[in-house]
Amino acid sequence: MNPIELNIFASRLEAICDEMGVVLRNASFSPNIRDRLDFSCAVFDAQGALCAQAAHIPVHLGSMAYAMADIVSKVEWHAGDMVVLNDPFMGGTHLPDVTLIAPLFYDDQLTAFLVNRAHHADIGASSPGSMPVSRTLEQEGRIIAPGKLVIGGQIEDGFLAEITRDNRNLSESKGDFAAQISANRSGLNRLELLIDEWGRGTFLSGLDSLNAYAERLAREALKRIPVGEYSFEDFMDDDGQGNSDIPICVRLVVEAEHILVNFTGTAQQVPGNINCPLSVAAAAVYYVFRCLMPSQTPACAGSFRPIELYAPQGCLLNAKRPAAVAAGNVETGTRVVDVVLGALAQVLPDEIPAASHGSMNNLAMGSDSGDFRWDYYETIGGGMGAGRTGGGLNGVQTHMTNTLNTPIEVIETRFPVQIKQYGLRHGSGGKGVRCGGEGVARTFKFLAPTQVTLLTERRTHQPWGIAGGQPGAPGINSLNGKPLPSKVNLMVGPGDQLTIETPGGGGWGSMLQIPQVEKYRNTSSAK
Repeated sequence: MNPIELNIFASRLEAICDEMGVVLRNASFSPNIRDRLDFSCAVFDAQGALCAQAAHIPVHLGSMAYAMADIVSKVEWHAGDMVVLNDPFMGGTHLPDVTLIAPLFYDDQLTAFLVNRAHHADIGASSPGSMPVSRTLEQEGRIIAPGKLVIGGQIEDGFLAEITRDNRNLSESKGDFAAQISANRSGLNRLELLIDEWGRGTFLSGLDSLNAYAERLAREALKRIPVGEYSFEDFMDDDGQGNSDIPICVRLVVEAEHILVNFTGTAQQVPGNINCPLSVAAAAVYYVFRCLMPSQTPACAGSFRPIELYAPQGCLLNAKRPAAVAAGNVETGTRVVDVVLGALAQVLPDEIPAASHGSMNNLAMGSDSGDFRWDYYETIGGGMGAGRTGGGLNGVQTHMTNTLNTPIEVIETRFPVQIKQYGLRHGSGGKGVRCGGEGVARTFKFLAPTQVTLLTERRTHQPWGIAGGQPGAPGINSLNGKPLPSKVNLMVGPGDQLTIETPGGGGWGSMLQIPQVEKYRNTSSAK
């Protein structure tokens, strides 16, 4: 393919992923997928290497890119089949993220895979919202090892009933699975039409050319990082089980056109659920370096070839079964971004921003009592870290997620909850020549007995500033005006009010280097 043809080829692959996402959104039942867009779609080749993706959720896409080759090698594939899984230790992230994989056979030859991953607010955990303050994986809901949900084009109703039997709203759960199936069918149809037009041989050679092009761009971008070793350390507030100030350490070993990201020194896995499988850490690492590459770099496997990842087995970022991982995906993965950015900031001070709010500020709630059983889950935005060229954005999701908020109208019409406050948390952004973004304040008033779970971070260790900028304000959780821990499960009654004030982003100062006192570790703390 000449350059113009290659660009068209890449764009058409991405358009297939975009269309899959539209189908998934429009056909889904739950607010988490339909309104918050907590899903991702991608195309992989026959060996499980990433070919294209939509601009969906970085933690979904990066973890799939890291783990898909291992998944597809363990399944006997047939036309018309679709495999479902959510096991974090077999290529997933955490149990609510359910992945559906569909093979494309062309001329009776396995040619590609269409894949989507969607966050199910109900995956059968003991607490509503399926994001419990857990100690083991089994407490977090239904574990789905890779199995065929669709065989020969027909949905396996018995298997679907089995994996949804502990869910609180069966019709909604089954509707979301049907939406995922529909999205993959859409992708299969569109990709088959593309191969009809280009020919299978040209399609496969196009993938080779696309990966080679992406790899060239990636290596050229990484040349901007001076050869050397750069370290940084930051901390998780706690694991919800009594352990606090949990370190995540990184050492970047930069060689010409190659980088080793080494997490030796990171804490061992902990009893609480902030552990994560290595695929989540990989997603965070891929995301950071992808941000350094030109915008036209194809989102395919070639762009990740210069990056090598190591985390000791059994550490926080490479946990072993049956470690609890519900918050590892949403909270620890975000901190991995911070430590890699912190290391890079030492040599690329003009390109790296201060730390963003650093938490997805997870809220899960619902009820198992009475005639109305319900689940609800959302993440809440905060302040973006400031950089040299501009101040941080206010009240946004950052880095590892880009989901939307749940509209107030949806919450109040579907659940026994009122939103009493929703706005920016003024003064929470870190001060500097460029100020960090403001966090968000959101208050929920409950109209019926409700079980609530919070999984949040940056309540103790503030988002750090850069180049002399000040840290962002830490987040605050409170019930009826009284402080709550960062990770907690509790029962509330009618009239109770829960307020979540999310952290602000760090500020950017007037210096063009990180102050030496903050060069190797984040010491910003609200203690």
